Amino acid sequence: MRMRATLGVVTGALALSAIAVPAAQADDAYGDTTVSGISVNAGKAVVVGSTATKTVTVSFTVKDDSGVKNAMALLWHGSDFDNADSAATANSSDAYAKCTKVNATTSTCKATYDLKPGYNAINAVAGTWKVWVIASGKDGDFVQKDNAKTFKLQRLSKLTVNASPEPVKKGKTITVTGKLTRANWDANKYSGYTAQPVKLQFRKAGSNTYTTVKTIKTNSTGNLSTTVKASVDGYFRYSFAGTSTTPAVNAAGDYVDVN
Repeated sequence: MRMRATLGVVTGALALSAIAVPAAQADDAYGDTTVSGISVNAGKAVVVGSTATKTVTVSFTVKDDSGVKNAMALLWHGSDFDNADSAATANSSDAYAKCTKVNATTSTCKATYDLKPGYNAINAVAGTWKVWVIASGKDGDFVQKDNAKTFKLQRLSKLTVNASPEPVKKGKTITVTGKLTRANWDANKYSGYTAQPVKLQFRKAGSNTYTTVKTIKTNSTGNLSTTVKASVDGYFRYSFAGTSTTPAVNAAGDYVDVN
């Protein structure tokens, strides 16, 4: 998936705004324009499910001694901006971020982006994304950065647990099963997450704290299964620590009555 027409739209809009955009799309600046305080999704990872479009807000501050003229940003994934393999465009109707004047030299700017499973959110681009930004002053000064900020785009994860039999006699064997899945953006469904370490945890009845019993790995379909000896009443759950492409998740505890 390439940046396709998106980059063309951006460069065209910038040309109309009289901002000089270097042909190589490298970092560049002229004059005293600055961009700072870039925040993507309020500093949290962007987690996208299997079908629903996720709208993300990016905010930043622009300063120029002559006053701020305009600004825009792109979210992108890849080794370098010229070869970015996916993109989302802010404010598709006009390409610009919306900037609000704070004082004569400073404006706060915001832009929104839609990340849609199967379109610009595809499995191959989960992980670290970057923010390309450009801003200009009223005197023609500008600043452009290919990688002004990084953030995580992750595939939503789900985790289940079932402990049986219940009730069970003390000292007998309990089988704890479950499944770890994550959003498959290419297929618009949830698929098993293979060969991932997952902790089996237990919380005694009356306690608020889970302790780890053992760690096992998901099989080729994301399923989990292990056994433990029944000792006291309490809750079993599975806990996944997450990866760069998939957020951490805990299953809801399953209560076992031991008698």
